[in-house]
Amino acid sequence: MNVETRKLTLSDYNDLRESMQQAYETLGQIWSKNSIERLLKLFPEGQLCIAVDDKVVACSLSLIVDYDEYGDKHTYKNITGDYSFSTHDPEGDVLYGIEIFVHPEYRGLRLGRRLYEARKELCESLNLKSIIAGGRIPGYHEYADKLTPRQYIDKVKAKEIYDSTLTFQLSNDFHVRKVLKNYLPGDHESKEFATLIEWNNIYYQGIDASARSAKTIRIGLVQWQMRLFPDIEAFYEQVEFFVDAVSGYGSDFIVFPEFFNTPLLHPYNHLPEIEAMRKLAEHTAEIVERIQQYALSYNVNIISGSMPLLDNNKLYNATYLCHRSGKTDEYRKIHITPNELKYYGMTGGDKIQVFDTDCGKVGILICYDVEFPELSRIYADQGMQILFVPFLTDTQNGYTRVRRCAQARAIENECYVAIAGCVGNLPKVNNMDIQFAQSAVFTPSDFAFPTNAVKAETTPNTEMMLVVDVDLHLLDEIHHFGTVRILKDRRKDLYEVKLLK
Repeated sequence: MNVETRKLTLSDYNDLRESMQQAYETLGQIWSKNSIERLLKLFPEGQLCIAVDDKVVACSLSLIVDYDEYGDKHTYKNITGDYSFSTHDPEGDVLYGIEIFVHPEYRGLRLGRRLYEARKELCESLNLKSIIAGGRIPGYHEYADKLTPRQYIDKVKAKEIYDSTLTFQLSNDFHVRKVLKNYLPGDHESKEFATLIEWNNIYYQGIDASARSAKTIRIGLVQWQMRLFPDIEAFYEQVEFFVDAVSGYGSDFIVFPEFFNTPLLHPYNHLPEIEAMRKLAEHTAEIVERIQQYALSYNVNIISGSMPLLDNNKLYNATYLCHRSGKTDEYRKIHITPNELKYYGMTGGDKIQVFDTDCGKVGILICYDVEFPELSRIYADQGMQILFVPFLTDTQNGYTRVRRCAQARAIENECYVAIAGCVGNLPKVNNMDIQFAQSAVFTPSDFAFPTNAVKAETTPNTEMMLVVDVDLHLLDEIHHFGTVRILKDRRKDLYEVKLLK
């Protein structure tokens, strides 16, 4: 499955019409092709859609308005210029949402959240004051005989009542500004009431919102507690718990640790370690598929930790970058530790490349790999901005090697490095007895960054998540104007690091 958020085009209209018909079965509200064409001519960047496998299944339509001209007592007909969109004003101050819907068959993918996030990014990039829209309250008809609209809204806010539209809007940081009467005639489910909802752009005054929205990336690290699971579904529940929690903070990436699925070795503990790890590898394809579903559903890019991979009878230590677009990339650990070779007979991978994401270029190294500076230098030459390092270390000595080397990689390559590890113990799994970790995000060392070059870190040996914002714009600045410019000042006339194949 491939999920893409993009601008709407007129050629999408047939898909759009079908999705509208399914979404608005009770309202019968269908935009004509002429109306969509008019919107696209007036404000093309404001008309957004989501295509799943090239089929448009969700859409949001918007205008820019000078809000003071209409005020809080307007109707839908009024704000759209009697559906002519003559109210669109490129010099206005508010992004007004006139439509948002998702095809019912695709609502489990949380596409509505993606559309709201895309609208917020648009609002910031255009430096508009806020997003305002009239929202339906389709559950109100069930309570209209005993609750006023205001009482109903208050109970939805308090989570005493669930409303499919308003509950979702509140969870996406909108607040109710006012209750509107006769906003959308014919909306019998809402009893023709509507909420005037608003999201405020905190970057509106004096800040270049376009730079922020394009350059600030949110990373979520999972410091994973090793524990035994009764079955693989319990393991998935724990994975989804963290994905749900971290994505709830609007993270762009979630990172799980190296070999975080080894609790599933327990049923094979009677086998020699090498055979047990090969049995665990039989689950890898299924686990990756499930994590990719989470990436789509929760709209977040997931570095899947690492897992054993059996390929042509060779055992690899592999991790997967599950994009929220539906794409999956694979990286195989290059350098195999003596322990991995002795107990599991693992083989090192041979592909070194950065990955393009919707948040810039990223690299992945697994644990021991980060102790070899050549790899990350090759990544840096390929444009890497963030390096992700899933790791697993048993002792503080091993952890110190990973941490210190990761910090060095951030400084020498002028990039961010995020490391995520496992904690706790697995007394009933051979060769996985103890783990030590303190997950962290490291930065270059210059005035724009923390003085210790540590953006944030977890409590050692405690299961938790860490959510961190990193500013890619600061990397651009250090490349060109830093106190030292390590990448630029290399003596390439004397030495170089390059791939041999």
